[in-house]
Amino acid sequence: MSQYWFNVRTHEVEKDAQSGWQSLIGPYESRAEAEQALAKVRERNDMADALDEDENA
Repeated sequence: MSQYWFNVRTHEVEKDAQSGWQSLIGPYESRAEAEQALAKVRERNDMADALDEDENA
């Protein structure tokens, strides 16, 4: 089964990790999931920021 990775430098999806690990987010099971990688990262960062704010309030 192939894995897909999102390259944060080129903003392209790669099949089977062609670039160096420092540029990749993944692995994902589908191209569609990899295409949404940055949105998922933003969502998780927003959730973590909200938890930090709650703990510091």
